[in-house]
Amino acid sequence: MNGVHDLGGMGGFGPVNPERDEPVFHGDWEKRVLAMSVAMGATGAWNIDMSRFAREDRPPGEYLSLSYYEIWLAGLERLLVEKGLASPEETHSGQLSQPGMPLPRKLAASDVAPVLLRGAPADRPVAVAPRFACGDRIVTSLANPPGHTRLPRYARGRIGTITDHHGAHVFPDIRAHGGEDGAMHMYTVTFEASDLWGETTSAATVSLNCWESYLELAP
Repeated sequence: MNGVHDLGGMGGFGPVNPERDEPVFHGDWEKRVLAMSVAMGATGAWNIDMSRFAREDRPPGEYLSLSYYEIWLAGLERLLVEKGLASPEETHSGQLSQPGMPLPRKLAASDVAPVLLRGAPADRPVAVAPRFACGDRIVTSLANPPGHTRLPRYARGRIGTITDHHGAHVFPDIRAHGGEDGAMHMYTVTFEASDLWGETTSAATVSLNCWESYLELAP
């Protein structure tokens, strides 16, 4: 989707000024937001791509006015309401007003470290052979999808070179909207930075992981 979250290459937002010695969290509430997000993600009520879409699919003014973890909290609240796990009134008041619903899984405190260490692999076996190989010159899709996509706007319709093939992985564009994994081949595509940002860029190259449906052989 063309949302304000996709800031790459957009002007008018001023310079990026990193905070020196920035702490991991600026307040205890940020720790709780991350903990709630991890715990609810582990229940299986939604997947990581659905949670990404819930955070990025926000009005521009709202998105830009919220801090990083405020956006995470807003996305979590949306998913809780959409899945019937909480009402809008409960997310606003913080008070339970209806009996809780059963969940597929629960993340115990003792399991947090091993679960995070193990992760959730997204690679999948597929019988279809890859369409591209390392060294192929490709052009990325120029589509502007209304839903979730992992192809950033600044890299659409651009020519690059495939520099790695990672096998098949779940396709987030489908999975973010509750669809099946839709596994397909994924590649690293390397672009000349000047082709993306113009001749004034100080970067040399930019590499992105791109799913097969994003790509066609360059003419």
